[in-house]
Amino acid sequence: MKQITLAKAVKGVGIGLHKGEPIEIMLEPLEANSGIVFFRKDLNISYKAEPNNVINTQMATVIGDNRGYVSTIEHLMSAINAYGIDNIRIVLNANEAPVMDGSSISFCMMLDEAGIKELDAPKKIIVIKKAIEVKEGHKFVKLIPSKIPKINYTIKFDNAVIGEQNYCFEFSKKNYIEEIARARTFGFLKDVKALRAMNLGLGGSLENTIVIDDNRILNPEGLRFKDEFVRHKILDAIGDLTLLGSRVFGDYISYAGSHHLNHLLTKALLEDKDAYEVVTLSKNYEKAYEKVFA
Repeated sequence: MKQITLAKAVKGVGIGLHKGEPIEIMLEPLEANSGIVFFRKDLNISYKAEPNNVINTQMATVIGDNRGYVSTIEHLMSAINAYGIDNIRIVLNANEAPVMDGSSISFCMMLDEAGIKELDAPKKIIVIKKAIEVKEGHKFVKLIPSKIPKINYTIKFDNAVIGEQNYCFEFSKKNYIEEIARARTFGFLKDVKALRAMNLGLGGSLENTIVIDDNRILNPEGLRFKDEFVRHKILDAIGDLTLLGSRVFGDYISYAGSHHLNHLLTKALLEDKDAYEVVTLSKNYEKAYEKVFA
């Protein structure tokens, strides 16, 4: 099994969730072993999507340095992971990726338009060899060994609309598109003023966010899934794990996880060389993992 990139470049435009401004985005092919690279064309700066470049996880996953940054990358990263793309350049003219409709389905459509191209280099995966966990009070995220990657996510909110939700997702591109990609980000009406006081959430609207009042959903169309909230958390987690650079083969389990805990988990994994192995998908391994890449 070989590494893949895009067959051609594609472009789009969307609103930035936090700044509320139109953002141009272009997805471009890259050569083998390049990874996922974000390019701020307004600053002429590139950032590779990897844990060492994460500088903030407060409201989104943010990569950058003292020269600039790119925020809200997790939805796009999630789609890139689902499509098994190893090498891609994301060109932006602003400091965040566009939010589109609050899910990753628009990015999936862009990737479908671009198509894929096989490169002359073997694909690599990260195989989890032992359990590794990060806790913060009652909250936790962990990875455990597994041949078929699954995500088992539980959320619990003190809110009548959300309450406690659990979803177990078995990873494949087909399952991702059908079960996860359309799940939108969400927020509470009571938090809007606080966010905007911090100059965040300026682009948030009922067009790209599920907005929740004390006991009702304000979006007139309602939910896309009855458990859309936990499905979106799975979408986010897939995006955050993509910063490891290769598809992770192991089960991810979370209770009340977050971008912050996901970032700590990626760092903890990379620091424990006994917890994982980077495997080249030669013919010996392809059969075991082909379902996930289908």
